[in-house]
Amino acid sequence: MSKRVLTTESGAPVADNQNSATAGVGGPILLQDQHLLEKLARFNRERIPERVVHARGSGAYGYFEVTDDVTAFTKANFLGEVGKKTETFIRFSTVADSLGGADAVRDPRGFALKFYTEEGNYDLVGNNTPVFFIKDPIKFPDFIHSQKRDPFTGKQEPDNVWDFWAHSPEATHQITWLMGDRGIPASYRHMNGYGSHTYQWTNEAGEAFFVKYHFKTNQGIRSLSAEQAAELVGKDANSHQTDLLQAIERGVNPSWTLYVQVMPAAEAADYRFNPFDLTKVWPHADYPLQRVGRLVLDRNPDNVFAEVEQAAFSPNNFVPGIGPSPDKMLQGRLFAYADAHRYRLGVNHTQLPVNAPKATVAENYGRDGFMATRQGSRHDKNYEPNSYQGPAQTDLALSAPLAIHGWTGTHEAPQHTKDDDFFQAGELYRLMSEDEKKRLVANIAGGLSQVSREDVIEKNLAHFAAADADYGKRVAEAVRALRED
Repeated sequence: MSKRVLTTESGAPVADNQNSATAGVGGPILLQDQHLLEKLARFNRERIPERVVHARGSGAYGYFEVTDDVTAFTKANFLGEVGKKTETFIRFSTVADSLGGADAVRDPRGFALKFYTEEGNYDLVGNNTPVFFIKDPIKFPDFIHSQKRDPFTGKQEPDNVWDFWAHSPEATHQITWLMGDRGIPASYRHMNGYGSHTYQWTNEAGEAFFVKYHFKTNQGIRSLSAEQAAELVGKDANSHQTDLLQAIERGVNPSWTLYVQVMPAAEAADYRFNPFDLTKVWPHADYPLQRVGRLVLDRNPDNVFAEVEQAAFSPNNFVPGIGPSPDKMLQGRLFAYADAHRYRLGVNHTQLPVNAPKATVAENYGRDGFMATRQGSRHDKNYEPNSYQGPAQTDLALSAPLAIHGWTGTHEAPQHTKDDDFFQAGELYRLMSEDEKKRLVANIAGGLSQVSREDVIEKNLAHFAAADADYGKRVAEAVRALRED
């Protein structure tokens, strides 16, 4: 078999890849050594800005198979027939740490899923928790700044973390999730995934429903204690990446069963909780889980940078039959996610293989910009409408319109009968076993006891007490004991 020839970027063969061209033996390097200059210049530029959040991630390809008929709720083609399979790509991630961070840490996990459907790519961007810390996107940059490295000390500071939470009582529910037993998954395979936000489904008749997505792991839930996680990080900081890669290479393909909760749109206004509040869940007794299908991961990426780092997800990538809800955090993310990738990867990031449609083609009038690869023919026009049979609108809405009323302004979210920042956190606490409660309290106290300001500690303790009197009492006692040591 003939040997493959090493070439420059322009395709010219490389004569010597071991020695730079010099002015005589032992002389200085020559500027004319095009291969050396190209190689060094490319090396200087082979990294791109890491994600501000969800920087550390792992990914895999797979498929989604419909197992149950949901056509009464959505006209989405990829959900339209039992047995239908759609290719997918998923990216798991930690939220707060940098690209070089460890996997086995106490942090929410991203669960971002791209469906390569026949009607275009559908991106479902969620977490491994059904709720989040805040309910309004205007607070998101401040929240992330409080959780990331302090600009002076260069490390994550308990003062910053707990000070922000002290002034954000709506975070109490998510804190209870994060500090509980599921706060450190044993692997990406052993955790659930959630759409977290509320989305809209629309059926062929134009009827609208609000839905929440639940991906239940078929491997079973497995989590780590703080002590187990610390030991694992010392052995393999890339433990989740290692586990996912090796499982798929062995043919042990991880899978999840997708369920949805379905709320008729007319019931949203009078529901006891605000159904569009990201800090709230819909109790299953009110809206039971309905099975939809099965997600299976069966192929590792060939190149982590090209396919995991350059994977771009946006919750604004909808397909007919699926659309947004008035969830304020979702509304903010409809812009922010895609814009983050325009900054990191460029305006043509959707043309990269991992992001481009696979079951259809992109037909629009977007042209040019950095790294443009979609040329079209010489007769294609770059404007619309035109007289040259260019792509045209369908006049068919992807989803049902959302009713709006009232005056513009910076309004707080409307209050429903059971809306407050603490009730559901208390419900979650009361569901825990005695051992789970002890671990939750210890995890919270371990961080809160490091805060330097007593008023910040007291504000947070008041939140836990408002959720459940026993919860608040135990955390207060644990914090006091640690601070007296």
